[in-house]
This record gives sequence, structure tokens and C-alpha cells, in this order.
Amino acid sequence: MILQATNIHKTYSTGKDSSLNVLKGISLSIVESEIIAIVGPSGAGKSTLVHILGLLDKPTQGEVSFEGKNITSLKDEEISTLRNQKIGFVFQFHHLLPEFTALENVLMPTLIAGKSIKSETERAKNLLSEVGLSERIDHKPSELSGGEQQRVAVARALMNNPKIIFADEPSGNLDSENADKLHNLIFDLRSKFGQSFVIVTHNKELAARADRIVTMVDGKII
Repeated sequence: MILQATNIHKTYSTGKDSSLNVLKGISLSIVESEIIAIVGPSGAGKSTLVHILGLLDKPTQGEVSFEGKNITSLKDEEISTLRNQKIGFVFQFHHLLPEFTALENVLMPTLIAGKSIKSETERAKNLLSEVGLSERIDHKPSELSGGEQQRVAVARALMNNPKIIFADEPSGNLDSENADKLHNLIFDLRSKFGQSFVIVTHNKELAARADRIVTMVDGKII
């Protein structure tokens, strides 16, 4: 077991006397090297759940455990360190830094972790090779196609060798051909490196390939 969420609720205040219950008692376990697809209609709470599981947000109620340790009550600095060392993210928008090359973008988690960029550069180059971009390491995002930019984002997510990667609509902005390439890449990387992937998606083909499909409706897993 890598991650376990128990009775997760998330409520947002929408005014003086009103609130919005986005998550309503979610419990979910994720095991090593598992690919989970989270599906459901817009507004079901999928992205909110991923943000909480990925330690980008905290639940209003409930508990999140990572590798058997309750992390819900950790301090912000401790959560940031854990997130940098153990968790990777790939979003619908690649969020690459436009002024940096592909290689420099992939090295960014290393910089945040305080590691030596010089010693980690070879790993970054190897990861870019794994995602088929060995000839594009010195190109900036504006010089890359949408599919290439998203592959850089995948390499960046793998840089610190995380236990789990969360992907929120990773192929949502790609055409069908590049989406298929990205989906194949995810499964190939899981086979090679053993990470778990939790993927929010509306793509039925991608969901069908996952080890498990989690369907959400109105803030609950059904």
C-alpha cells in the first residue's frame, strides 16, 4: 500500500452562511505500480480529490496516509518536502517554464530538492531519452509541439523517482494521435520504473486500459 485516503470530505465556503460540499466521504487505497483511472462527469470532484491525494490541498475532514504514515496533520514544510520527494504531477496544461530548455525544466524538481544539478543532469537526459526527446533537450517549450511539451512534463514528474504520479487530464489538450502516444508512454514507463499512476480522464480508451477504474458522481465514489 502506497497511499490510503479514509473518509475524505472537502467543503468550501461560498458566502457568509453557505458552503459547497465537493467531496463527501471518499475512501480510496492505491497500491504499488497500479494505474487507476478516475472518471465521472465534470463537477464530480475528481480534480479536488487528486489535489488532496497529491498533497496540494488538505481535506476538511478525513485522513490521508502515505506509506503507512498519517500525513494529514504534517506541517506545510514537511508536506512540501514529501511531495517533492515522493510524488510527481502531470497536468492538462504542461506548466513548463518558457524561459528554460526541456532539460532545465526536467531538472527543476532537483533544484527544488536542493540536489546538485551537475550530478543529476545525466538522469534528466536519460529520462528525456525515455520519452523520446533526446534530440530536443536544448529546445525551449515554444520550440516543441504540444505532445512534446507534455512528454517533457512526464519526464519532469519522474525526475525525483517518485512513488506515485498524479495526472489530471494529461491528454486533454492533445489530438488523438498524440494522446495515444502519451497513453502508451505512461504504461511503458510504469512497466520500466514501477510508479503508480492516478489519472483523471474523460478518455474512455485510456480508462479502459487502467488496472482499475474509479467512478465519481456528486462527490462520491460509486
